[in-house]
Amino acid sequence: MKHGKQSSLSKNHMRQERYEEYDVIVIGGGSAGMMAAGRAAECGARVLLLEKNEELGKKLLITGGGRCNLTNVGPDFLEKFGKDKKFLFSPFSRFGVEDTLRFFNERKVPIKVEALGRVFPESDQAQSVWAALSRYMDEGRVEVRRNVFVKGFEAQSGCIIGLRIGGNDEVLRASSYVLATGGLSHPETGSTGDGFRFLKELGHTVRDPEPSLVPIRVRERWVHALSGTALEDAALSVYQDGKKIFIRRGKMLFTHFGLSGPMVLNMSREAKELMKRQQVELMLDLLPGTDQGAIDKRIQAIFLEHQNKRVKNILSGIIPAVFSEAVLALAGVDSGKPAHSVSREERLSIGRVIRRMPMTISGFLGPEKAIITSGGLVPYEVDFRSMCSKKYRNLYVVGDILDIDRPSGGFSLQLCWSTGFVAGESAAQYAMSVQAV
Repeated sequence: MKHGKQSSLSKNHMRQERYEEYDVIVIGGGSAGMMAAGRAAECGARVLLLEKNEELGKKLLITGGGRCNLTNVGPDFLEKFGKDKKFLFSPFSRFGVEDTLRFFNERKVPIKVEALGRVFPESDQAQSVWAALSRYMDEGRVEVRRNVFVKGFEAQSGCIIGLRIGGNDEVLRASSYVLATGGLSHPETGSTGDGFRFLKELGHTVRDPEPSLVPIRVRERWVHALSGTALEDAALSVYQDGKKIFIRRGKMLFTHFGLSGPMVLNMSREAKELMKRQQVELMLDLLPGTDQGAIDKRIQAIFLEHQNKRVKNILSGIIPAVFSEAVLALAGVDSGKPAHSVSREERLSIGRVIRRMPMTISGFLGPEKAIITSGGLVPYEVDFRSMCSKKYRNLYVVGDILDIDRPSGGFSLQLCWSTGFVAGESAAQYAMSVQAV
């Protein structure tokens, strides 16, 4: 990887770096940091990885509910990154989805593909992925220091010349540095925004992060009563001021506070933006893809077949049984009525509610429940061919610290693998070029 600005590094500083103990220092032992450290070491660099926690990869171990959705093999992968896809052509061409699958297979982590192209380890254990990355670093003899508090960088003339750590301001030096401290999601894992502060201190532009891909709070009690219920295929329409803004379809989960699940998480950012202006309503369709007339015919048939049974006990032939009471209440139908006593208008009302169960958004969960946070280092200040800062010739930035929007479903981890791999290789190459002078 060529770095056009390398020649501007002073010869005195090159001589100083030549005698440093490390070629590459990686700050942050999460998914992107472990990949970067492993790749830099594989390229022949002497690598030090610094982690603020007692253990590496705390967030990795809880991703995908502890199962680790490590990438996605669905179609149009890059399109899922929307407007940010233009930045990612290079790193994904260097280390893409197929490379990720090969990487883990070669390290004895067999994988499986589930709905919507989501890829998981066959073990259903994030620990398997963590162990593979740990072995990768061990193979390259990466030195790992845990419980290290990083205070910030020392910089001079467009070059990082040191890293301050600990209470006594000990300074560590290397030829190149990889910043992999993550965003703000799940702060209990150590993602507390340290990297954003470091970058601001260095003069980089950082868009203030906020929770993204978060569960949604709703007001209606019938929703809370369905806590734990999952729908494999449902549709949610988003309304504002009586107008439909957009619709999403997929898996969702009812919780004690509202809604979660892949489809809900992936629409939450847009809904949150709408809420900044005005109240947002949701309409749940339990039978997406089925027209109103077909639903009414199904209701008529089941009412005729079970005409003497209570209506609440027969709707399970059309919708999940747990929704019967809520549907009937919203439709204004006595759930204890026998089917033969339900009027035509009541029957039509039941059908309409099945397609349009109203909910009102009351808020969103915070960063402790966010899958990712939006915001971070603006992409145009990064050379994505190398993941190098455009302001500092020997600083590389990776993973969640970048302001790159993406959906859930394995896209965040693939961003970590790709940017981490490219940064690790580029940082090692830069270090070797400095030593060759």
